[in-house]
Amino acid sequence: MKSEFMLAITQLSAEKNLPKETVLAAVESALASAYRKEDFAPTQNISVKIDPATGAVKVWAEKAIVEKPSETRTEISLAEATKINPEAQLGEVVMVEATPRNAGRIAAQTAKQVILQRLHAEHSAIFEEYSSKEGDIVTGLVQRIEPRQIYIDLGRTEAILPAVEQLRTERYRVGQRLKLYLLEVAQTGRGPQVVVSRSHPDLLRRLFELEVPEVLNGVVEVKSIAREAGHRSKIAVAATSEGIDPVGCCVGLRGIRIQNIMRELNGEKLDVVTWSSSPQTFIANALSPAQVISVTLDEKGGIATVVVPDKQLSLAIGKEGQNARLAAKLTGWRIDIKSASTAEVEQLAKAEAAPEEEIEAELPGIEEPVLAPAEVAAEPEAPLETELVPPKALLKSQEKSETSQLRFAEDVLKFAPTKVVAKSKKKKKETREKRVDDGAKSRKRQQKPELPDEEEEY
Repeated sequence: MKSEFMLAITQLSAEKNLPKETVLAAVESALASAYRKEDFAPTQNISVKIDPATGAVKVWAEKAIVEKPSETRTEISLAEATKINPEAQLGEVVMVEATPRNAGRIAAQTAKQVILQRLHAEHSAIFEEYSSKEGDIVTGLVQRIEPRQIYIDLGRTEAILPAVEQLRTERYRVGQRLKLYLLEVAQTGRGPQVVVSRSHPDLLRRLFELEVPEVLNGVVEVKSIAREAGHRSKIAVAATSEGIDPVGCCVGLRGIRIQNIMRELNGEKLDVVTWSSSPQTFIANALSPAQVISVTLDEKGGIATVVVPDKQLSLAIGKEGQNARLAAKLTGWRIDIKSASTAEVEQLAKAEAAPEEEIEAELPGIEEPVLAPAEVAAEPEAPLETELVPPKALLKSQEKSETSQLRFAEDVLKFAPTKVVAKSKKKKKETREKRVDDGAKSRKRQQKPELPDEEEEY
């Protein structure tokens, strides 16, 4: 039956993926150093052997063969040496078993120290190994699930998948195999801490490198990525040499490559678009699958105004603005999407406002010239007119000019001659008196009794 000491060593070697012989050799060398300090001479050669079956510890010390030993720890007599080795002679050395009485206590303490040292060395090796893989993809199994984080078994170490780095549309289970993006490796008091992610945009880049050989070889380059993890992502790709379709390489024959990546991301939708050095073309491609009529750029404000057909306005914006939002992240421009009818109305309004502004600009205010005092004095006086104008003709011309300028009845009364106003008042008075007389006559006629009609003669 194995002792608890051997069970602990076996469990340690299994958990940390270390060979059992390596752990035993490390414990034996540590025990030899510990026993030498306690019960043997500092320069004495000793060795420790642990039985793999029972876990029993035996210490062997090297002693010199002399006739009369003066130091029992380093010397032995010939008679005692021949019992161990019948061929032993004077002046030779022999390995003698010299296991101390407190071997169990010392073994336990030393084993603990050795395990800690071995773990520290292993932690350093793990930190160096995974720090070189930072920014790469690793494969692990879900070991245990907690509310705030999930622990992933990577083989030699354990990684942490925080809640913020998880996919909201993904449900995890113990034993599930996942591909993760190695986000960070940090050294802590408990050893190296490895943080992984499932929502990082560079996870898409690494998956394309694994699935598409052209991306891994550099023939097709991934220019930019915009991702809303678990829902939809856009990837802009470009070919580094002529005659290569970058989108076709990423999609693959019958879409097999893109489907494998989508399956790995639990059905996340992927849009692969062609990158272009022209911002207008790149923005139009980024808004796919919607068609774009025109793109106008405002470089100072960083705004791109995009005009799309009326029927494709909702498609260009996307559900809850997702398509436009991803296109803005992908291109780095603020995108303002308008329908064709709205753009035409705005253009007509601008066209109508433009001529009025041009007319105002072309007609500046007229300023009367101001003459200097010397110029006014030097200006000759106009000669007096001696021709007489008939008064009737003058009045007629004035009446015509005033009549042409009058628009309302009040103006007519204002500018009418005094005689005309008096005549109109007299006429109104006569008309009023006539109406009064007519009313009195009609009342008398009604009050006059009617005479009986004469009887008809038969």
